[in-house]
Amino acid sequence: MSSEGSTVKPELGPRWLLPSAVVKELDSVPTSRSGRPRRTARDWVVDFGCFLLAVFVGLVGIDTLSREPGISPEFAAVDQLLGAIACATVWLRRRWPLGLAVAMLPVAFLSNTAGGAGLVSLFTLAVHRPFRYVAWVGGITVASLPVFFRLRPDPEVPYAASVVATVVLVAAVIGWGMFVRSKRQLLRSLRDQVRRAETEAALRAEKAQRLAREAIAREMHDVLAHRLTLLSVHAGALEFRPDAPREEIVRAAGVIRESAHEALQDLREIIGVLRAGEPDDTGRPQPTLSAVEGLVAESREAGMKIALDLRVADPALVPASAGRTAYRIAQEGLTNARKHAPGAEVTVEVTGAPGTGLTVSVLNPPPPGPVPHVPGSGQGLIGLTERATLAGGRLDHGRQPDGGFAVRAWLPWAA
Repeated sequence: MSSEGSTVKPELGPRWLLPSAVVKELDSVPTSRSGRPRRTARDWVVDFGCFLLAVFVGLVGIDTLSREPGISPEFAAVDQLLGAIACATVWLRRRWPLGLAVAMLPVAFLSNTAGGAGLVSLFTLAVHRPFRYVAWVGGITVASLPVFFRLRPDPEVPYAASVVATVVLVAAVIGWGMFVRSKRQLLRSLRDQVRRAETEAALRAEKAQRLAREAIAREMHDVLAHRLTLLSVHAGALEFRPDAPREEIVRAAGVIRESAHEALQDLREIIGVLRAGEPDDTGRPQPTLSAVEGLVAESREAGMKIALDLRVADPALVPASAGRTAYRIAQEGLTNARKHAPGAEVTVEVTGAPGTGLTVSVLNPPPPGPVPHVPGSGQGLIGLTERATLAGGRLDHGRQPDGGFAVRAWLPWAA
């Protein structure tokens, strides 16, 4: 695959060695005024060879015509004239293969010198048209041969031998033409397979890029939203309480500095992934269920009221994917509670055991006071639902009857 939006054409050798009908289907080629593809060098050689073959058979027919008994000079002249016209029409065989083959039926029956042009027309019909047309024209030709040789017998060859030899020759010409047609169909089939494979590869690459972008977008939202919310909370506290005690200002400034540092570190890692085009295994380890306690402690330092109920015997035994998803769910739930229910006590529950699964819940009551409007698109909850589904679990979220909000998820944990 070359650059985006381009395809690699199958290498089939120089185009001038291929028939124009094949080249037309492979790629765009110059066309004549009538819209047909121009003859390639191979076409000119083949057409000229067919013309010489028709002329050679016509000359042999003239020699035989001179030895036929009962042939008048006028009839011999008409025979030769029809043969000359038939040889000239060979150059039209690519334009009207069926029409030329049908026109050659009466001409070849009347003219012995037009036999070569008739064979060329049968070959062309077998190459360019389906078998049903070849069967009709070839069948009529074979059926007329006994009558032709009965009316115009060869003075040196027996009647039966003439009929059999000519039938074999017609069958060989038709078989050769069908063989050429099958080769061209095989070439088209291989061309279609190559193009189909290129299209499928491009679709797979596009899908992989889209999935990677979505994964990076979810990761940016989960990581940066939490850090930036902490910055917003503490910056707002410093703005509205400039007379706060020095200890609180120092603590808030420390949280702002630490959150900004962590946000920059996470952003640097994500940008590194975007630049490299693949995950960076040298970065910091992904969070697991054991990091939930640190997440809660960090949020408590930011002033949130959180009740943590972690009922997992050994968080280290939780599968990495399930633990990472549980951490992101708790992180997003705390971020939403901090934005939409400031001052309310949030409850984080994590329970589970091998064989029963892992359950994560983040619940917050309605805010104790008025809450300023906080912009949000709901993409975080959508991303969490996708995360849980990809992990083989499920996630539900919504408002509670008391006005609070709850996020509940179940993740598989094999025995």
